[in-house]
Parts: sequence; C-alpha cells; structure tokens
Amino acid sequence: MYQAIVFLPLAGFLIAGLFGRSIGAKGSEYITSGLLVVSAFLSWIAFFQVGLGDGEAITIPLLRFISSGALDVDWALRIDTLTAVMLVVVNTVSALVHIYSIGYMHHDPDRPRFFAYLSLFTFAMLMLVTSDNLVQMFFGWEGVGLASYLLIGFWYKKPSANAAAMKAFIVNRVGDFGFALGIFGVFVLFGSINFDTIFANTAAFMPGEGGAEAAQPVLTFLGYALDPHSALTVVCLLLFLGAMGKSAQVPLHTWLPDAMEGPTPVSALIHAATMVTAGVFMVARLSPIFELSQTALTVVTAVGAFTAFFAATVGLVQNDIKRVIAYSTCSQLGYMFVALGTGFYSAAIFHLFTHAFFKALLFLGSGSVIHAVSDEQDMRKMGGLRKLIPQTYWMMIIGTLALTGVGIPGTLIGTAGFFSKDAIIEGSFVAHNAVAPIAFTLLVVAAVFTSFYSWRLIFMTFHGKPRASSDVMHHVHESPYVMLVPLFLLAIGAIFAGLVFEGFFVGHEYDHFWKGALFTLPDNHMVEEFHHVPLWVKLSPFVAMLFGLLVAWQFYIRSPESPKRLAERHRALYAFLLNKWYFDEVYDFLFVRPAQRLGRFLWKKGDGWFIDGFGPDGISARVVDVANRVVKLQTGYLYHYAFAMLIGIAAFVTWMMLGSSF
Repeated sequence: MYQAIVFLPLAGFLIAGLFGRSIGAKGSEYITSGLLVVSAFLSWIAFFQVGLGDGEAITIPLLRFISSGALDVDWALRIDTLTAVMLVVVNTVSALVHIYSIGYMHHDPDRPRFFAYLSLFTFAMLMLVTSDNLVQMFFGWEGVGLASYLLIGFWYKKPSANAAAMKAFIVNRVGDFGFALGIFGVFVLFGSINFDTIFANTAAFMPGEGGAEAAQPVLTFLGYALDPHSALTVVCLLLFLGAMGKSAQVPLHTWLPDAMEGPTPVSALIHAATMVTAGVFMVARLSPIFELSQTALTVVTAVGAFTAFFAATVGLVQNDIKRVIAYSTCSQLGYMFVALGTGFYSAAIFHLFTHAFFKALLFLGSGSVIHAVSDEQDMRKMGGLRKLIPQTYWMMIIGTLALTGVGIPGTLIGTAGFFSKDAIIEGSFVAHNAVAPIAFTLLVVAAVFTSFYSWRLIFMTFHGKPRASSDVMHHVHESPYVMLVPLFLLAIGAIFAGLVFEGFFVGHEYDHFWKGALFTLPDNHMVEEFHHVPLWVKLSPFVAMLFGLLVAWQFYIRSPESPKRLAERHRALYAFLLNKWYFDEVYDFLFVRPAQRLGRFLWKKGDGWFIDGFGPDGISARVVDVANRVVKLQTGYLYHYAFAMLIGIAAFVTWMMLGSSF
C-alpha cells in the first residue's frame, strides 16, 4: 500500500510527461488526477491505521542506495504517525488541486505538461516525507525545489514568471547550502545519516552524560574547533537555515510572494499546504537533535515570531488577492516555527495539518474569483461580487473564519484554525524559552493583523460597489463544479479538522496517537501546561480576531474612504509596508547589483579582454596577422621570384665563405 501511495504520482508524471501528446490533454488530466485520488484514499487508510489505530511504526526497504566507506544508505520508506499526517496533507491537497485544475486550466494548450509537473512535485514531496535518512530527504528536498521552479515558471513566455521562478530557485539555494552543510555535520557527529542511528546516538549529547560533558572538540567549522554542545548548536542552525529557505522565513522569505506568478492551483499546492511546510516537517522529524540545543530552539522561536509579525504587517496593505494570501502563508509558517522552537512539536504539526485545508481553500477560492473576473487579481478592481458568485463567496468566508481562528474559548465550538493557532499562542505563553514572552506578544499582534487583512480581502472583493468595468462585470460567472467540489471538500476540513483531531494532536490521546514519532525531553510538559493558562491568555486570540474584524468592517464597509485618508496621513509607513519593508530593495543593493557588476567585469575584462584576448582569440588574431603579411610575398611576378632566388643564393654563398674562413 505504501509503495502505491508514493509511486502512483510518479507513474502519473511519466505517463503525462512522456505520452501527453499521444493521450491528449483530457487523458493526461484524468490519468494523473485519478492516480492522485487513489493515493489520497490510501493515505487516509494509512492515517487511520498508524495514527488513530494500533499500527506500529515500520520501515519498508526499497533498494540499496549508497555504500561508500562508513556511509551506508538504503532507500526506504519510514512510516510513522508524522509520516501518515504528511501523506494525508500532501496527497489530499494534491488530488483536489489536480481536479480543480481540470476546470481552471481548461483553456491552456500545455495542460499535459502542467499535470505532469503537478504529479512530479507530489512524488518529490512524498519522497521527502517518507525519507528514512537525510540523503533521501535531501533528494526529495531538491526535487520539490525543481518542480516548484517548473511550476512557478510554467507560463515561461512571461518574463515576470521566469524571473519569479529564478528568484525562488536562487533564494532556496542559499537555504539548501546550509541544509547540506548540516547533513555533513550530522554525519560527522553521529557517524550516520540514518534516522534510527542518529536518534539512538543522541543520548551521548544529553546533559549529564559523559560524552556531553567532555570539552574535547568534535567538529571544526569556519576555523573554530567546537565542543559537542557547540557543534550540535551549529549543526541545528545549519539545518534550520535549510528550513528557513524552504518555509520562507525571514530573511529567506522574498521568493514566496513573487511565486504567485504561477497558475493559482500551483499557489494552493506549493505555497499553502505542501512545499513550504517541508521545513516545518524537517525540524519536527529531527526533534531529537533540536531538543538537545536550547540555543538553536531559541533562534527558531525568534525567527518564527518575527516572521509571523513581519508578514502580517505587509499583508495589511497588499492589493493583489493572491499576494495577501501568500503573506498570510508566510505569517502562519512563523506560528508553526514558534511552536517548534518552544518544543511544542505536536502543535506545529497540528497547525500544519489544519492550515493545509483552509489555506488551500483560500487559494483555490481566490482562483475561482480570478476566473470569474477575467483574470483580474487587483482587489481594487473588484467589489460587489457576493451575489454574482455566491458559492465561491461562502467558501472564502469559511476559509477566512478558519484562518482568523473564529471560535468560542473554553468550548468545542470553533473552526480548524481556532484549535491549532490558539494552541500555539497558549503554548508560547507557558514555554520555558528566553524569547517566549516576546513571541507570545508578537503572535497575538499578528492575530489582530491576520483578522484585519483577511476580512479586508473579503470586503474589498465581495462587498461594496463594483469597481470593475461594466464589460468585466457583465461576464462574471460562477465557476464550474469541477472547481467548486474541491472547495466544498476543503471547507469541511477547514471547519471540522480542528474539532475532530485536537484530542489526538495535542490532547488526551497524544501518546496513543504519536507513538514516539515526536521527541521531547522528559522535562518538556508543553502538552499538559498549555491547557492550564490563565483565562485572559485563552481570550487573547479571540479578542485579537474580533478587534481585527471590527476595524476592517469600519474601514471597508462603514467608511470606505478611511483607508485612503489614513494612508495619506502616514505615507512613509504605508510605503514601508507596501514595499515589504524594502527587503527586495536592500537585497538588490547588497547582493544583486554587486553580483551583476562583478559578472559584467568578469565577462568584459576577465573573459573578453584577458582570456579571449590573450588566449584563443589573441592567438588566432596573430596567426591571421602573420598570414596576411606572409601572403604579400606571393605576388605572382616572375622577376620577384628571380630576385628572391638571387638574394637566397647570395646569402648561401656568403654563409659558405664565412664558414670556411673559420
């Protein structure tokens, strides 16, 4: 069963990629989508067997991969509760995106290529989440990077799409370099990159163990000899650098909003539910290592909290409907990393799980809006769509309710985000972490901003007077059911996923559900402590959500002119947020332009003038020059040749005379 879950998407990719022209667009759509539906169905069976049932964690060997000296790697599938959760997330969202894309991409002539790319991405993501060792994880890690590049730049005739694809690829190379160094460091410290061996050897680094107390250097990094604890911290930070790139954490976040250049289903698949959560999954999978470095966990918490706050502030003023949701994704990933940094790994995966449903719902819902208004994405040119596309409207409402965490504290009444996001906020309040109090404050403030920009999107898009042209409004239409049915299914998850699974992920069924798939130190009691926070802490996310909603209603329903007046009154702040804190401009100044100048210098002077000038071009030019001079000796006149012969004879006689005299 597990082999089928992983390799059915690969089969879909090969069929659509190699035989797409033969079987046609319809054949490619139905085959790839059908295989993903089967894979998603089997994933839910695996989830109920392993997570909710009594199924034990297993490892399924596939083939021998690498054997070189001490490095011995098998290609195997690691199946435990964490894997089962990720299988459900990846395959469910991917299957619904495939089905949705049948309607959304119906006009595109390159549908076989698109569906092949989707299936390739899904296979790479499945290889990542089922990996039994770090090399296999890195293979899937790079595979999703490649598929992401192909999907973001799918419309390759658009310069902006090509630029966005290159930006995503290059920024991720920075993180992936750190990830690769981290893998090397793990191999040096633990003598293996197999998870079972690594986790079994972590005991030597625990406080109180003889190996941990020794000050003998075990690793050299950047010229510094590091003791075991310092080495472990450096390795964890390098691994986290990889997570920052893939999961769009500051300062490696800049690729995520630009990735909206790809088709909307790509945004839902990659940037809402799957690829961007790879970093969260990686840190959770390596929790036995991260638990041993409090410094690394503190950095993870700080970066996550700042990212949650930063992205939420930028989302306040964005006008592109997809970019608002993209910055929301960036912010919610920050929440997940705060949970990871505070050692509340189950809450991070719980939010990853629920977030997949409501964020995919919002992205696909925005695609339905874009489809209805003739591919327009600027919310300032929308408005008044509520009665024209009512089913899309209500699906977006459900997604917004889940994202903002609508629910009644202390009860079981609430959407998916209410249970998972509130758990992270409450967990950050009780966490024993140096930056946890700051993280708690930033997360609550981010919750206010999240509510504001989410309802701002709803009000600007669906309420008020129509701001589109009469021609566009005349052609507004509801999406076909092949696009709406995936929204309905995601809406069910957005409403009920938190209520149904809260007890398993972070509640009384925690031990039976996780079965040791997540590791915490014995003194980590986050799962129990977050249930006993003061009432005001439980109420803070609810108050934040309500305050953001009321301000958005005041600004965009009751007094639509207020935002404009406020922006004019605070132009500097508005420009600062609209330009995303000028991260792109700073990077352009510090890295892009110097790199371009260096490249141009090396091209013009190094390659053109020096290498070519004194190398092949210079030599060939000298040969041509000499040949041009020599060829002038061949005039064709007889007296010239006779004269040359006489000169030669005279020289020869002279040489003979001089030689005989000596």
